[in-house]
Amino acid sequence: MTKKLVLFDIDGTLLSVGSINRRVLCDALREVYGTEGTACSCNFAGKMDSGIIYDALRPAGLDDEEIGRKFNQARQTYCDLFRQHASLSDITLMAGVHELLQQLSLHTDLLLGLLTGNFEESGRHKLTLPGLNHYFPFGAFADDGYHRNELPPVAVEKAYSLTGKTFTEKNIVIIGDTEHDITCARVLNARSIAVATGTYSMRELRKHQPDVLLEDLSQPETVLREILKTSTT
Repeated sequence: MTKKLVLFDIDGTLLSVGSINRRVLCDALREVYGTEGTACSCNFAGKMDSGIIYDALRPAGLDDEEIGRKFNQARQTYCDLFRQHASLSDITLMAGVHELLQQLSLHTDLLLGLLTGNFEESGRHKLTLPGLNHYFPFGAFADDGYHRNELPPVAVEKAYSLTGKTFTEKNIVIIGDTEHDITCARVLNARSIAVATGTYSMRELRKHQPDVLLEDLSQPETVLREILKTSTT
């Protein structure tokens, strides 16, 4: 019986993407809105692609109604351009990720999923390039909301649709590299595992009090032990 739901962030946690991600977003916004706003310089860490589009364009003088009218077009243009131009050479896997996912996939009591600020189409492409996508049968994405805190309930609902089980509290583990991953875990009183593989240092992450703090995922046995340590009640 599946007992735990393990949700991974993508960027900064499983892998990193070169400058192609930002370049493509800027190109998409210029094509659709005539301006990239602040997209070429703003901090993406832990943020939702949906929210980034709004945040980047408001300083350019566009209001939410103007942005919203072309939002779906902008999202699809970005995803199309990313799939056209991003290649395996743009992807760097974090240490230990392949081995960790292989080990986790052998545990039939664990259900793996995604909880990420990526749109599903672009996020799946990032995972497909290095051969990771098949580990994640479902996920909660930027298509599902504008704030990361909206995603944990979405992930739980999708997990229920797959398994018929409602995962609650410490039977949910959220793994990510920013304060936003830690904060969103608290929405459901889930267990958070923070890794300092993105732009946040160990010291910065510690301030946000994750349940577990790791330098990276390079010791799969340690990560697995922390996942299995969670309550099964």
